[in-house]
Amino acid sequence: MRLLNKSKQRSLVLELIDLSKKMHVEHRPLVATLGFFDGVHIGHRYLINQVKAKAKQLNLPAAVITFPEHPRKVLQQDYQPKLLCGYEEKLEQLETTGIDYCVSMPFTVELATLTAKEFMEKTLKEKINVHTLVVGHDHRFGHNREEGFPEYVKYGNELGIDVLQATELRFEDRHVSSSRIRRLLAEGKIKLANKLLSYNYKFSGKIIEGYKVGRTIGFPTANIQAWEKYKVIPALGVYAVFVRFENEIYKGMLYIGTRPTLHNNNEISMEVNIFDFEGDLYNRSLTVEFVDFIRPDKKFDSVKSLVEQIRQDKITVMERLNN
Repeated sequence: MRLLNKSKQRSLVLELIDLSKKMHVEHRPLVATLGFFDGVHIGHRYLINQVKAKAKQLNLPAAVITFPEHPRKVLQQDYQPKLLCGYEEKLEQLETTGIDYCVSMPFTVELATLTAKEFMEKTLKEKINVHTLVVGHDHRFGHNREEGFPEYVKYGNELGIDVLQATELRFEDRHVSSSRIRRLLAEGKIKLANKLLSYNYKFSGKIIEGYKVGRTIGFPTANIQAWEKYKVIPALGVYAVFVRFENEIYKGMLYIGTRPTLHNNNEISMEVNIFDFEGDLYNRSLTVEFVDFIRPDKKFDSVKSLVEQIRQDKITVMERLNN
């Protein structure tokens, strides 16, 4: 287990502090919430704001307790989670919430066998020193997951933990969830997904060698191999994106698809044409931020027709990015 504490002097840096068994003596009690927080979307932020408000009222630090790896992945080795963000990206987004601490706790098989009461006693109380636990409106923990908020309150009273239930945030009269955002990305509904995330959906990776066809038709592309293998890939098609590379931001046009006009295979590639950029990108890292969906992937009758469409795509992309 480790404690990530936001440095007040370095607003964009997380300072790592090792936790010992004496943490509950050496550190102040915490007002905390618990969850995987995939994507750190507006629902998560609404919950965290309630934690911060309660912490301010009690004059205590506010904390988020989360896990580096998806709990189901630990319990099912063949499970392939679809994630909105990798672990490091999640920590970066949690820092933007203004929370005081992030307690990063490895999820283990042993942890999964604990009942809700055992988890509250052995982990939240004894190891982390949680004074007040703010529970998400539909969150459940403990190996059987049959117990809910009334039981948590009861156990909290016995253990000396004040348990509160957070209110729910609804967007367009619907529940905000990571699974809802994943569905929106799969449908190419980038703008709505970004609204629910509160930031542009991002994809980071290493540039690898591709077929090098783009340069022969006037649109050289960089092929992206994702760092996070479980990251959700949005719907196949063309997107308006911003490209972050070596502290610079460029406008770009991203393609996700199987290149049906040029190849007869089902291999999905992600290629970005960076506007007004010259240079060697191979084996370098960059990040694309999805801004808008332009059109779905399709097979054209000829390479000429494909090039004409790409030219039109670039005009549309520039209009979307400029707006």
